[in-house]
Amino acid sequence: QVQLVESGGGLVQSGGSLKLTCAASGGRYTGMAWFRQAPGKERQGAACMHFNDRRTFYAESVKGRFTISKDNDRDTVYLQMDDLKDEDPAVYYCASDRVPFPCQIAINSPLSLDLWGQGTQVTVSS
Repeated sequence: QVQLVESGGGLVQSGGSLKLTCAASGGRYTGMAWFRQAPGKERQGAACMHFNDRRTFYAESVKGRFTISKDNDRDTVYLQMDDLKDEDPAVYYCASDRVPFPCQIAINSPLSLDLWGQGTQVTVSS
């Protein structure tokens, strides 16, 4: 049974931090991506990691503020979000695929991935 479960969302003031968790199980994961979707907007990539070499990729909008990481001994991935801004509120999803995928493509193409969690809400107050 393939399953991805996000957690860690909540409400934070502008400039604050949150750390999201994606617990993945039941699959052969070679990478993981984080996407976000605000009301009325399309789902957009935020970060992605190749598991083999831990290379990371970020959307320009979050570069320098968000960090994707992974536990060494299990398929649990994190998204550390610092200096949150009023453009960051969204439902955040982790996503992967049943076959290897290139982050540089997947981060800009959510339709290319077929394994998704249910999402966790991030709200930023000012």
